Amino acid sequence: MSDINNNNAWSTDIDTILALPSRPADEKLRFVDSNIPACFTWDYSRNGLSLDKLYEKAKRSQWNATTDLPWETVVDLEKEAASALTDRKNGTVDWSGSPVALWGDKEWTEFAMLSQRWSLSQFLHGEQGALLCSARLVEAVPNYEAKLFASTQVVDEARHVEVFARYLNEKLGGGFQINAHLGTLLEDILVDDRWDMVYLGMQVMVEGLALAAFGYMQHLSQEPLLKQLLKQVMADEARHVAFGTISLKEVYQELSSKELQERAEFAFDASLRMRDRFLQQEVWEQMGASPKDVIPRVANDPQRMLFQSMLFAKIVPNCKKLGLLDVNDGWLRHRFEEINVIGFENMDTTDDEVEQGVFDLTYA
Repeated sequence: MSDINNNNAWSTDIDTILALPSRPADEKLRFVDSNIPACFTWDYSRNGLSLDKLYEKAKRSQWNATTDLPWETVVDLEKEAASALTDRKNGTVDWSGSPVALWGDKEWTEFAMLSQRWSLSQFLHGEQGALLCSARLVEAVPNYEAKLFASTQVVDEARHVEVFARYLNEKLGGGFQINAHLGTLLEDILVDDRWDMVYLGMQVMVEGLALAAFGYMQHLSQEPLLKQLLKQVMADEARHVAFGTISLKEVYQELSSKELQERAEFAFDASLRMRDRFLQQEVWEQMGASPKDVIPRVANDPQRMLFQSMLFAKIVPNCKKLGLLDVNDGWLRHRFEEINVIGFENMDTTDDEVEQGVFDLTYA
């Protein structure tokens, strides 16, 4: 995995990142137009193969957001934030010459608490995006088994929206507006009238990265309710990512080189936009630190680059399984080499992990 340690791998255009304005904090509704067609299929046969097995697994794995989590748990966000305080203060970012250099324990603790609320807020908004996309797949996919599985994902995503919203509102005192980079990506996925692009954008890219991010937070957190919540959400998310790779693998074998190139370019663009959302501009703004001063320091921090690279542990092997890495002389492979995540290409794909039971839960 030596490919993942190049400090220059995630250097980026800061002006481009900051040029996208934040969403209004008081925005309550956003309408996204789409011309995606609805598709009836009159073939109701089921073949008992991978997608059908995944559907059966989804039915067996349903859980109740109200009764299957210990909501009585008292959450001490300040205590949770304190565990990350040393890493924040003693990290590798050079804060000299900036207001952040004057921060003490109070400011870093507040930043850590806001950062946790911000991260969980983006998870929440991403889950609502997945809810809309999975509902769209039920309507649009021309495959009966895919419609069946997508219907279980609608239920899963509704549950995820429920648990993240409840955790944020009841335990953390509320959340943040959607990050502009995540918001525009979700909207681009929803307005595309090709159902396979909904699969690629949501199942493979957004949910693939979310699965890695959930795992990272679940590993680091000491808060028992959040750890259990994330573990159960991850079990669902793994099925969703597997749904994408299983469904698209055969479809992409029939596409032209030009069509595959378009999807490879979309996958890379989505990668960059998901990377940019993790810079937490909204948190820095709330702390009174100018993003123009802070973001260049944070974006080129070696520790953050490594963290961002690790988030692509699911995306790269899944793109390889879909045949996107090496189409058109390896265009996407070269892009992933440039951002230094190609070292993940030979890891297990998510559908393989689901088949192996890696994400299975055991209920009492």
